[in-house]
Amino acid sequence: MTDPNAIQPSELDQLPDRDPEETAEWQASLDAVTEAAGPHRAAYLMRRTLERAEGAGIALPKLLETDYVNSIPTAAEPAVPGDEAMEQRITAWNRWNAAAMVTRGSKYGVGGHIATFASAAWLYETGFNHFFKGKEADGSGDQLYIQGHASPGIYARAFLDGRLTEEQLDNFRREAGGNGLPSYPHPRRLPWLWEFPTVSMGLGPLSAIYQARFNRYLTNRGIKDTSASHVWAFLGDGEMDEPESTAALALAAREELDNLTFVINCNLQRLDGPVRANFKIVQELEAQFRGAGWNVIKTLWGTAWDELFQLDTTGALVRRLRQVPDAQIQTYQTRDAAYIRQDFFGGDPALAELAKLLSDDKILECFHFSRGGHEARKVYAAYKAAVEHKGAPTVILAQTVKGHTLGEGFASKNANHQMKKLTVDEFKNMRDLLGLPIKDSDFVDGVVPYGHPGADSPEVRYLQERRAALGGPAPARRVHPVAPLPAPAEKAFASFDKGSGSQNVATTMAFVRLVKDLVRDKETGKRWVPIVPDEARTFGMESLFPSLGIYSPKGQTYEPVDRDQLMYYKEAQNGQILNEGITEAGSMADFIAASTSYATHGETMIPFYIFYSMFGWQRTADQMWQLGDQLGRGFLVGATAGRTTLTGEGLQHADGHSPVIAATNPAALTYDPAFAYEVAAIVKDGLRRMYGEAAPGEDQNVFYYLTVYNEPLPQPAKPSVDGIDEGIVKGLYRFNTAESAGITPPANAPRIQLLGSGTAIHWALKAQALLAEEWGVAADVWSATSWSELRRDALEADEALLRGEERMPFVRQALQGVEGPVLAVSDYMRQVPDQIAQWVEQDWSSLGADGFGLSDTREAARRHFGVDAESIVVAALAQLAKRGEVKATAVKEARAKYGL
Repeated sequence: MTDPNAIQPSELDQLPDRDPEETAEWQASLDAVTEAAGPHRAAYLMRRTLERAEGAGIALPKLLETDYVNSIPTAAEPAVPGDEAMEQRITAWNRWNAAAMVTRGSKYGVGGHIATFASAAWLYETGFNHFFKGKEADGSGDQLYIQGHASPGIYARAFLDGRLTEEQLDNFRREAGGNGLPSYPHPRRLPWLWEFPTVSMGLGPLSAIYQARFNRYLTNRGIKDTSASHVWAFLGDGEMDEPESTAALALAAREELDNLTFVINCNLQRLDGPVRANFKIVQELEAQFRGAGWNVIKTLWGTAWDELFQLDTTGALVRRLRQVPDAQIQTYQTRDAAYIRQDFFGGDPALAELAKLLSDDKILECFHFSRGGHEARKVYAAYKAAVEHKGAPTVILAQTVKGHTLGEGFASKNANHQMKKLTVDEFKNMRDLLGLPIKDSDFVDGVVPYGHPGADSPEVRYLQERRAALGGPAPARRVHPVAPLPAPAEKAFASFDKGSGSQNVATTMAFVRLVKDLVRDKETGKRWVPIVPDEARTFGMESLFPSLGIYSPKGQTYEPVDRDQLMYYKEAQNGQILNEGITEAGSMADFIAASTSYATHGETMIPFYIFYSMFGWQRTADQMWQLGDQLGRGFLVGATAGRTTLTGEGLQHADGHSPVIAATNPAALTYDPAFAYEVAAIVKDGLRRMYGEAAPGEDQNVFYYLTVYNEPLPQPAKPSVDGIDEGIVKGLYRFNTAESAGITPPANAPRIQLLGSGTAIHWALKAQALLAEEWGVAADVWSATSWSELRRDALEADEALLRGEERMPFVRQALQGVEGPVLAVSDYMRQVPDQIAQWVEQDWSSLGADGFGLSDTREAARRHFGVDAESIVVAALAQLAKRGEVKATAVKEARAKYGL
């Protein structure tokens, strides 16, 4: 039987012990201390020894968890520069107006959150007064990711600063009138204030990490020196449950992003109750961040606790704080001193003796109010330590009380996230607590007033002076007036016009070749940011490795295994490609940072992110919505697209619906090009619209989604058709007619219009030949490059009609007067082409790949979904038979002939 007290084998047994006798002496000393002074003393000595070793530069694994106390001792806290009393008054006004704004809006039923900012007020105020650099500072200023539910407090401060009016505060969450404020940080809704959308939980921390990384990317590539910029992400402890919140912690540590600080507001509550009711979220987060390689600063207790820690000569208080679960600390916030004496102090004789030295008022002060996140001195010390730390990102775990200063009805209550207003009496109590000069008579008809000390008051002057010293207002978004990027040489685009001849080329390869030419452009080439999630070879991008280099802040510290090959794996500190590994979420965060650099840094970048189309919108559509909110510009490229083009891959790779999801995003321009010259025309127009001279009325704040295919096929020459470029961009043009295709249908042959997108146009062309040769039907083939752009244009025409303006949708213009019914086909579910059905005057039908994908050959998959050329023929004959233009028996004959 194994002795449970025996020392178990460990990895140290594999290391040579040069002096076993010395080792035994150290172990015996530890045993002696444990026996004589107890395990707590032994643990203390071990930790002191580890601390000494770390200070001496001895490489040892760090402890993942420390005691439940502040990381920075009170004696080591620097003095706060400035006027703390003044900052206290400013914070009081902000607390008041944030609560007033939400309460006044509650009569409209629009909601709002009060408790989050109440807990985090000092976390923001200290930063605004002493740390957050504005856009007028050197470089680009700091980037602030504000916690979404704290937005009322940010609006309140902007009101005090004169950046917002009382009318705007009164229109919080009521934007339809044109002078309102969005619920959360939404740059698209308030583009002069907000930079980063954050309220889709988890996306803020992920984006902040990649923003800090992109800042370094710009510096290392010589685009812009961003070394003065610091990224601050304000997060909730409950928010850290989202997988995206911690998905890239190792990346931040690995790349030593000391230009990044997370500030986690640990009020121990999420939306419905405690974050870790039976455990301790601060300790859990500390271990998680330390394990990932971050610098961790805990700011837990306020100065009222200093006396308690000084009285704790046995360590019993610290041990008890580590034991008490979060939900019990929350309960102490709402209970009287007698309860706390009994429950917290009563179980340990040493603590019971300590409690005898404390008055009830002292106990209540500590357990009800005194938290590190509520004191400027504690917060300032943490922030200063964070910005001065080098070699790793920092996380500050700041403990607060949710609903602090809002009164007993709010503080630490489980329901406070859903509580949207205070009563007049509660406001009056809050006024008295904050010491604000607001009279009872100011409450007219029971309406809480906004408070403002006056535009020329000492508070406002101080606030504005501090912001001026730090580089201007914050948060703020600025779009710097920069000249449009010059258009690349026409040669890069025109090279696709002649087609590929006898060579088979996939549209994925055509896109990569186009980008390869564009990145060589002397004017704009350096501004391209290629992004790929570890599938570059799948998409044929390995040729870009040696020429552009893969970005790595470490450069290349090894000799690549394929160094003797032409297209070897080259990493470089100034590398242009962001090859992210297997993380679509990380790649999208890269894309967002690059696509908004024109505003964040005043440097226009042209990102293209190429990915398995199935793993784009399906997996990261939330980030693509964030991208639209953040006014990002660039090219998303869904490669290996379609439900039937991936031979053998099957259900989870076969994309039949990404254009449907993309169509839900108002900022996404979705294209499904069939040919290489269409890809070139779309990219050319995208560069013009997003980065060049946009046409009047065109929104530049859009992004393009192109689906490209891995099926090698002959690429035809660009037809000499009037208006073909307009048709490609708007979504539809006639590729050929039966006659121009060299088919000679019989006189008076029935005619049908075949609309195909992407790879489906090749099946339509084969069906065109079969219809003529075997059934005597003339078919014209149209390339539908964008079903969703056709729909968007038609919707705008409908809206114009409601305003009394006559305007014909482009799809109706294009098809006006053409003969026969319309049959649409794509490699996507029928819902994709059916987007435009209601605006097509001709009889309409469609084919698509509905249902789950499956593993097989392309031909078998297309037959399975009924979208191959033969299936198109049968569907076309059925359409014509319904109109009486072919015999009904022809449909049955065709089914039998083709084995359908």
